[in-house]
Amino acid sequence: MRLLLVEDSQRLRESLSLGLRRLGFTLDMAADGVEGLSLASSASYDVVILDLMLPRMDGLTVLRSLRARGNDVHVLILTARDAVADRVAGLRAGADDYLVKPFAFEELLARVQALGRRKYGVKSPVIRSGSLEVDLARRKVRVEGKTVLLPRREYALLECLALHRGRVVTRRTIEETLYDDVGVLESNAVDSAVCALRRLIDIPGRPSHIETHRGLGYSLRMEDNQPADE
Repeated sequence: MRLLLVEDSQRLRESLSLGLRRLGFTLDMAADGVEGLSLASSASYDVVILDLMLPRMDGLTVLRSLRARGNDVHVLILTARDAVADRVAGLRAGADDYLVKPFAFEELLARVQALGRRKYGVKSPVIRSGSLEVDLARRKVRVEGKTVLLPRREYALLECLALHRGRVVTRRTIEETLYDDVGVLESNAVDSAVCALRRLIDIPGRPSHIETHRGLGYSLRMEDNQPADE
């Protein structure tokens, strides 16, 4: 998933950046509301993690501006304010979830994952494709019941395909999901990632779990009564 973190505390930004990127998330960051609004308006994100107390433009103003522009990205608000009135104000301004500081990283992660699944209409955290099982909540992958350890890039690719549930995912979408700087990628970066993932999750002699749609992109083969959403 591609995330945007808008937080003025350098210490918290660095801490969350380290944890989220280590887990394979692609992450952009902004230190104030003006920069955050600019990034959120110019790129496609799965979730925006938005602090309320920001310099130059506060978080509620950023959120209201996004919604006024028709941007329906899922937003998780971070704030030190725990009064009911403050939480209600954020939710009424268009936030999808609310997390009060200080918080445990595991809770933030769970909320981000839930919002990411909600974006794609995926309620169950476990997606299956034949002998392949992807547990989006625990970030674990099994093939024929055996755990497969994937590097960060390969897991992020598989997660992206699983969230789209059988739909074709364009090369551009995959690039934006996997890489921070799409403009400097080699032309075969996506193909290399797909090949590496296939080597790790496919079973020799059987059809690949990943289908190629020439000129369009890739999709996860959907089986076991888990059709793509209508």
